Amino acid sequence: MASVLVVEDDQFVRSALIRHLTEASHTVRSVGTALEALREVAHVGFDVVILDLGLPDLDGGEALKMLRGITDVPVIIATARDDEADIVRLLNDGADDYLTKPFSVEHLSARMAAVLRRSRATGAEPPSRVIRVGGLSIDPLRRQAELDGVALDLTRREFDLLAFLAGRPGVVVPRRELLAEVWQQSYGDDQTIDVHLSWLRRKLGETAARPRYLHTLRGVGVKLEPPR
Repeated sequence: MASVLVVEDDQFVRSALIRHLTEASHTVRSVGTALEALREVAHVGFDVVILDLGLPDLDGGEALKMLRGITDVPVIIATARDDEADIVRLLNDGADDYLTKPFSVEHLSARMAAVLRRSRATGAEPPSRVIRVGGLSIDPLRRQAELDGVALDLTRREFDLLAFLAGRPGVVVPRRELLAEVWQQSYGDDQTIDVHLSWLRRKLGETAARPRYLHTLRGVGVKLEPPR
């Protein structure tokens, strides 16, 4: 089972989450502020963090950015906000998933299981060879990527997506396969893929309208190939 940090200032919601997760045999710690969460994550190794956005000392979105500065632990956002721009921003800032309140404990369990599967799958032994496509150089073992000799600052999910596509240069990969192999999900929202592709393109110095490496074939999938 997993070690979970619940970051939630509403005592009723917090108690319910702790009870449910404990009954599911998870090890649970909980805090009510962003600063407490940062201290906990800095000193304790968690498998997943459930992060509320409406914290009393700091907005959860800012807390997420600070968490990403010190750890790659998977973070599930728990929020009452359902604005698409907010959701896209949170995914860009490093959230692994999000849930809109109110949600059922069954829904939370399913999202946690999916995030943990993805996290554990990417923790498996990666291939040792360095992948080169055009000016891209990707080292799966060291989890480092360079473009034209310059290191790329990628999030965990961005690196996984880039490495997966680079390992199949010129091959159009269906979105369903990306969800299964990179996100370890049998289903999901295409928006998740689009957000990460957009962020990755920006770091590669390209856009969807003027692609260099990443090419989207509408209704088919995505491929990575060297610039022509």
